[in-house]
Amino acid sequence: MSYQKEIMELSERYVMRTYGRLPLALVRGEGTYVWDADGNKYLDFVAGIAVNSLGHCHPKVVAAVQKQAGILMHCSNLYYIEPQARLARLLVENSACDRVFFCNSGAEANEAAIKLARKYAKAQLGDDCKYEIITALNSFHGRTLAAITATGQPKYQKGFEPLLAGFKYVPFNDLKALEEAVDDRTCAVMLEPLQGEGGVNVASEAYLQGVRALCDRHNLLLILDEVQCGLGRTGKLFAYEHYGIEPDIITLAKALGGGFPIGAMLAKERVAAAFSPGDHATTFGGNPLACAAGLAVVETLLQDGLPDNAVRVGRYFKERLEALLPRYEFAQEVRGKGLMLGMQLRIPGASIERRCRERGLLINCVGGNVLRFVPPLVITEAEVDRALEILEAVLSEESEGK
Repeated sequence: MSYQKEIMELSERYVMRTYGRLPLALVRGEGTYVWDADGNKYLDFVAGIAVNSLGHCHPKVVAAVQKQAGILMHCSNLYYIEPQARLARLLVENSACDRVFFCNSGAEANEAAIKLARKYAKAQLGDDCKYEIITALNSFHGRTLAAITATGQPKYQKGFEPLLAGFKYVPFNDLKALEEAVDDRTCAVMLEPLQGEGGVNVASEAYLQGVRALCDRHNLLLILDEVQCGLGRTGKLFAYEHYGIEPDIITLAKALGGGFPIGAMLAKERVAAAFSPGDHATTFGGNPLACAAGLAVVETLLQDGLPDNAVRVGRYFKERLEALLPRYEFAQEVRGKGLMLGMQLRIPGASIERRCRERGLLINCVGGNVLRFVPPLVITEAEVDRALEILEAVLSEESEGK
């Protein structure tokens, strides 16, 4: 039995089957490449689903984690924590927000945002009737009960009813529909500037600016979920910077730890003030080890100009993908920003994903027919060329009916 098969069988025997796993056991990563248990090498354009923003095992992140692990890995939030304070300062100094709450994942960050929005409406506005949050269809906000309720996709909600009260869904990029959904119970609007799992759908500038104006007009909070699109991926440190607006709350995770679990909710001072000690907490959130990793990631993103690399290489990648559209009648559209790109197909994409993997390229398919590309932000044009060489070969096979 191969080492890879041994790992797969062990998992099948003892791990809960909550994932539709691919027949691959990854055991090592370096830069933009990963290796499976049998020694096969893959160019990784999934990057842990936009997590490994600096690539795998970036030396600065590894060094920071190793150093902190020998000093202090965990202590309670009953005490002040130096790496946490330093990371909070770095995020505040580079964003439109004033305060940070640390947690362990994107779902937890969104849970915190939902709680803060409701508490703000009650504490700051003195209105117990304002508790509803409007989100977008095809959104994805996480897997906890509140987060799947916020998610505008019934497939994630099925089987978990009754869902949490207080959410409405409207079409993405439809300002009129959003306006019509606002009523006396609305306290916030929660959106992804780019919907990742929903198909790499990009908010238009007019839409997000209109949403901001609508929130201001009705005294609503604007929550931007940047768990997948934030921290350099779109070509700006934060995706909202493309739109000339400022949100009231931002949620982060994925790329923040460069592979180490950490999430964060950022908020404006007037909004953050709605939380008092005891209102929200987490045992592991903001622990020294996670924050040391986060500090190394954000400092490297800024110092190495990786958002600029996302612009340059992302533009090159998008142009190369768009050039494929006329060649394959089943290739419909390319969309995205920076190094968060999607190619929508007129056919199911699962077999294309599989054949790319068999040739040494990891991508993934969302929504059944959108190929999603979220490679590390350290990617080079040469690596894009290699990925496209594989993708083109697979698309040609598909076109020829092989």
